[in-house]
Amino acid sequence: MVKSEPHLNLPTTNELPCSEDTPVDNQDQNFIPNLLLFILESICANRNDWFFGIDMDIYHITGVSHLVPVIPDGFLSLGVEGRKAGKSRLS
Repeated sequence: MVKSEPHLNLPTTNELPCSEDTPVDNQDQNFIPNLLLFILESICANRNDWFFGIDMDIYHITGVSHLVPVIPDGFLSLGVEGRKAGKSRLS
């Protein structure tokens, strides 16, 4: 039998930053984007001009600096190849 520890004053989920200094994700963080990808693959089965990324850096020229990425949980880009030059995308 394991003895229970006295009540510890542990931080809440909102107080635990992840690598991006934002609160940690929840248990659905992988399920939801993968479900969206499954749906997109079904809907867009006859298209090859789309890309769905999960937790990837997006570099853009409209923000403070083109060197500071936006890292969304998931994003859809239309009108682009699913693979860049036949290879997986890094960002």
